[in-house]
Amino acid sequence: MTAYVALLRGVNVGGITVKSAELAELFRGLGFAGVRTVLASGNVVFETDSADESDAGALKPRIENALRERFGYDAWIVLVTRERLIGIIADFPFDAEQEGWHPYVLFGSDSAHLAELAAAAPDLDPADESIRAGDGVLYWHLRIAVGSTSSPFAKLTAKPRFKATTTNRNLRTLRKLV
Repeated sequence: MTAYVALLRGVNVGGITVKSAELAELFRGLGFAGVRTVLASGNVVFETDSADESDAGALKPRIENALRERFGYDAWIVLVTRERLIGIIADFPFDAEQEGWHPYVLFGSDSAHLAELAAAAPDLDPADESIRAGDGVLYWHLRIAVGSTSSPFAKLTAKPRFKATTTNRNLRTLRKLV
């Protein structure tokens, strides 16, 4: 069995409401085992043993299509294996426990978009926020007082061209997912 984590973008914000029980039901209906949702922000942990579905590239569009059909919104997910998520958490390059700061990981399914976002790093004020590239992710350390929707990097990631390929999570949420 391969354990995966599906990170849904834009769930339970902006008028898109997806109840955790219904989300879990959808994943079970797709034939996945060990399904559980974590928090109400679009996090699903599941397992699959189907040989043809062991590749995240095949699973991603199948799940996105099912979400679109069931919940009626433009669904986008980033899909990672549990094993890979453990490595991403371990590689967090900043002090995740620093008081007054939020530790985030920005996941991406398009390497060109992640590279474009990473190019913003030199322009950020390190007294407020920093980003560092990882393996298929950007690590983001943000001073709480700046705000996760109003910082320069947050505004950049909110641009429509990144909507379908990126989503971010707090490191504490990721630990709960593991």
